Amino acid sequence: MTGADGVSAAVVNYNAKRHLLDCLRSLRSEGISDIVVADNASVDGSEVAVRAAEPDVIYVQTGANLGMGTGTNRAVAHTDVSTPFLLCLNPDARLERGALEAMLAAFDDRPDLGIVGPRIEDPDGTLYPSVRTFPKLVDAVGHAYLGMVWGANPFTRRYRMLDWNHDTAGDVDWVSGSCFVIRRTCWDAISGFDEGYFMYAEDVDLCWRARRAGWEVTYEPSAVAVHVQGVSTDRHPYRMIAEHHRALLRFATRSSRGPERLLLPLMAVGLLVRTPLAWLHRLLAGRRRVDPKSVVH
Repeated sequence: MTGADGVSAAVVNYNAKRHLLDCLRSLRSEGISDIVVADNASVDGSEVAVRAAEPDVIYVQTGANLGMGTGTNRAVAHTDVSTPFLLCLNPDARLERGALEAMLAAFDDRPDLGIVGPRIEDPDGTLYPSVRTFPKLVDAVGHAYLGMVWGANPFTRRYRMLDWNHDTAGDVDWVSGSCFVIRRTCWDAISGFDEGYFMYAEDVDLCWRARRAGWEVTYEPSAVAVHVQGVSTDRHPYRMIAEHHRALLRFATRSSRGPERLLLPLMAVGLLVRTPLAWLHRLLAGRRRVDPKSVVH
């Protein structure tokens, strides 16, 4: 099993200074020395704080808010190319003790394994369903509309794998981009994230392309990451909902085959109608934090 010296960490930051420092401390505690932060034009003093607290971290300014996938690509481009594994995670996520070792162990004796995602929990210890299926059209539609008002509907349960035993490791369709480890050879083979996505679905797309290229994706619950959720996206929630819909349509266009492609115009209209409904849902929620993924993803 490769140790922490064989891992480079790529973090994308956008105005998440306080959480970013916690994130970097967790990476150091796991023994990772090669850490790159790509900053998407933050204005909260993140760079000054990181350079003071973690001077060995490579800090790269992208010059604009390029989104999560593009920012991650920029960070990876500055990592040590000799490390065989990449750890990609959000600035508001942190690794619990032993998480890196557990994810790396999952790669042992599995040369076909390209991506490993950990168990992700909210700060209060609640499980976040970070593994999903590539949904069939009926489940996607049912989840999109019923998920806003009835989170336990059968379409959402199937898509979010809510009835699956999240205490058990296993291969899955895709894992959340908020925290995962990927073989560098897998990353290079699929050219990292598709920069046509600004925010959301870039993780779905990454895993989909990896699987099409012959790599497996797995979930390892003995590795735990804590994710605050929405620290950056909550700054522009209505734009994020619209961006998420655009991303879903982009992925559907890429991944659909045969007769399914005939339904793409209908899906586009459905997402167009759903956007103001999701905005209204967010507005009525008032000050209560609503993760855009909870009403879209």
